[in-house]
Amino acid sequence: MIFRVADQNDRGRIMKKITDIKPQVKTPTRCNIYLDNAFYCGLELETVMRHRLKIGDEISPGRLDEIQAESESLRALDKALGFISRSQKTKKQVADYLARKGYTEKTIEVVLDKMSAYKFVNDQNYSNEYFRQASKYKGKRLIYSELKRKGVSEEDMAEAMENVGDETESAARVAEKYLRSKEKTRENAVKCYRYLLSKGFDYETAKRVTDGIIENEDNDF
Repeated sequence: MIFRVADQNDRGRIMKKITDIKPQVKTPTRCNIYLDNAFYCGLELETVMRHRLKIGDEISPGRLDEIQAESESLRALDKALGFISRSQKTKKQVADYLARKGYTEKTIEVVLDKMSAYKFVNDQNYSNEYFRQASKYKGKRLIYSELKRKGVSEEDMAEAMENVGDETESAARVAEKYLRSKEKTRENAVKCYRYLLSKGFDYETAKRVTDGIIENEDNDF
């Protein structure tokens, strides 16, 4: 948005005339607003109608800034809701998505506040569900690392990690799948051990699972 005057207080006092309201060519649901024959900002058509803005009206740039911020928040909220429609997302994922779309930090903050209030984004719930699903084929260490990259806080992850009990069963399932088409040799057992570590299982769990792969072998990896 282009600021036409330098002093913020003046923006709230000086009145300007709306000299034109033109629908945008590429986005007909948005309008370009002109003050004193100069382009000032873009607004959603619904916002223009709701505030009853029309050519000839006098309005201060400061007031139009407030309306524009409201309009952008509504548009950004719509984008964010579309983004989360297929799957849950963390606050950071939503914020990064809106930032890539060019929205300001203030607009993103307003959108996240609204989405949090209505439980559309909840990092604690996301973390619980992510652990529940991922723990079937990944270890805690890897899940923790992935959630951290997604912006989930330590506090939100703590409860979710507590709900994940012994990982031996999951590790055994992963190992069985890994070895399904392989011979049960010591070499493959060692490879399986390393594979389990790469999947985020701890050393003791990986060792416990691979110890039983080869009979009559020294499995001290």
